[in-house]
Amino acid sequence: MIKLKTALTIALFALPIVGTSVLTGCASTTHHESTGQYVDSSAITLKVKAALLANDDVKSLAITVNTYKGGVQLSGYVDNAYQKHKAGEIASRIDGVTVVQNALVIKQN
Repeated sequence: MIKLKTALTIALFALPIVGTSVLTGCASTTHHESTGQYVDSSAITLKVKAALLANDDVKSLAITVNTYKGGVQLSGYVDNAYQKHKAGEIASRIDGVTVVQNALVIKQN
C-alpha cells in the first residue's frame, strides 16, 4: 500500500516537472535556478513528499514542500508539535537537502 502511494505521488508530480524543466533557461542567478538546479530541486521535492506520505505519523496531505537550491521549506498545518518535528526530521534525511525551514503551523483546537 505504501509503495503504491509512493509510486502514485511520484507519477503525479513528475509529469509537470519534466514539462516545465524543458521550458526553463540554463543560467543560474542568485534569484533563479539553472535548469539542472531546477530539476534537482524538483527531485528533492518529490522525495520529501514521498517520504512524508510513507510515514503514518505525519498527515502529509496538508503539507506543502518547496525546494530551492537544496533548501526545503515545509508549510501547511499539522495537529501537534510531534508531527511538525517529525516532518522536519524526515525532510532533513533526504539526500540533497542542505537546510530545512519548518514553517508548519500547529492547529489550534
